[in-house]
Amino acid sequence: MHILIAPNAFKNSLTAAEAAIAIEEGLKQSRLNFTSECFAIGDGGDGTGELIIEKCNGKKISAEVHDPLGRIITSSYGWIDKDKTAVIEMADASGLRLLHHDELDPLLASSCGTGELIKLALIKGAKKIIIAMGGSATVDGGIGILSALGIQFLNKKGKKIFRPIELIKLDKIDISEIDDRILNCEVIVLCDVDNKLLGINGAAAVFGPQKGATAAGVTKLEASLTKFAEATLQLTKKNIATIKYGGTAGGAAAGLYAFINARLVNGIEHFCKLTNFEKALQQTDIVITGEGSIDEQTLRGKGPFGVAVKAKEKGIFVIGIAGRIPLQPGKELRKYFDVLLPLSNIPLDTKTALQFTYDNLKRTSVEIGNLLSLVQKPVCIK
Repeated sequence: MHILIAPNAFKNSLTAAEAAIAIEEGLKQSRLNFTSECFAIGDGGDGTGELIIEKCNGKKISAEVHDPLGRIITSSYGWIDKDKTAVIEMADASGLRLLHHDELDPLLASSCGTGELIKLALIKGAKKIIIAMGGSATVDGGIGILSALGIQFLNKKGKKIFRPIELIKLDKIDISEIDDRILNCEVIVLCDVDNKLLGINGAAAVFGPQKGATAAGVTKLEASLTKFAEATLQLTKKNIATIKYGGTAGGAAAGLYAFINARLVNGIEHFCKLTNFEKALQQTDIVITGEGSIDEQTLRGKGPFGVAVKAKEKGIFVIGIAGRIPLQPGKELRKYFDVLLPLSNIPLDTKTALQFTYDNLKRTSVEIGNLLSLVQKPVCIK
């Protein structure tokens, strides 16, 4: 029996690679006779860029950029030399993990550092730039990134706007000084959510609170992004309020789509294509995947869903492991996941659950291995 172990990261606890190791260790402690391959996956969320760099034999290049609050930090971007492709992890320059909890404020946080990484990649001669946008601390519509590339956002007094709290006063967008190299470069944005820019499921309403916004702050962010969308439509004739994936990274995906012709793609689908995931499925009997939560939202393009779709195309049995799963999974979930298992059989508070994710993932995998040892090969549930 050959098992492909392909988890996503368990947010705030384990990287995808660490999760894969925990699952494999658990299986090895069971009675199951098997072979396995660890194939950590990313869907555009935090950590995806590093996996792409590793799997595509790239290298990391260090660089000094500004963090979301304007402080100089040492960051990096990936470089795949054979096709002059830069891989940029937005979280490495503009991420939540760069800030202390009491510093979180998406009304002030800027994505400028990510734009500085893009600028450095252009200087190096990048012909393609892949951006993984998960884990950002920003809800600025990407104006920080775009400012670093030469676009100016101005109020009525001609003063430059850099932060989302100022966007409500946006009067003019000046693209005359844009770095022309970005317009001759293919830019691909890996999106781990399909939310649009505005509205109750938009960047401010959904992601603002996760990044430290109060209810009043969410209202201000929504107004700022609405102003940005109106000015963008007037200048570019592109309605960024309606595009799928536009809400990714606090609307940065929408801004890059409008001004640098970025292609917004489903993160896990593109990741699987880049890393030749389907080849790993060829001799596989069972796929084990997982992340912090598997529920109906997973079906909107999250990593485990993308893995399950690929596996089901080949009739492969799929097991999903997560910290949270529905008590009664719906029909669509059951269509793609033959088995869904929680990490713990007893209720745990979030802090405790995160602390013991590795141990619980390993323990659950021991149980999976022992159950699989009772059968030679499971029958795929259609």
